[in-house]
Amino acid sequence: MNNLRKILLMISSILFNSYAGYAQEIEMADGLRSNGKIYVVVVVAAIVVSVILTYMITIDRKISKLEKRVHDQNKN
Repeated sequence: MNNLRKILLMISSILFNSYAGYAQEIEMADGLRSNGKIYVVVVVAAIVVSVILTYMITIDRKISKLEKRVHDQNKN
């Protein structure tokens, strides 16, 4: 679980650092903002990130269970 926290911290710091570089006005997004489609893009991006994080958490839990099972079998 500790590794998962490190990975999430790295991902969030990369995302925040990349957004800091784009703090200036971006002409490309003006059309999306004026039509209100920027919200669709944000929602889709949020859904994709949440699905990836959920997948990572479930995989981490499954691997932890398998590691515990193997460790318990090696004890006996």
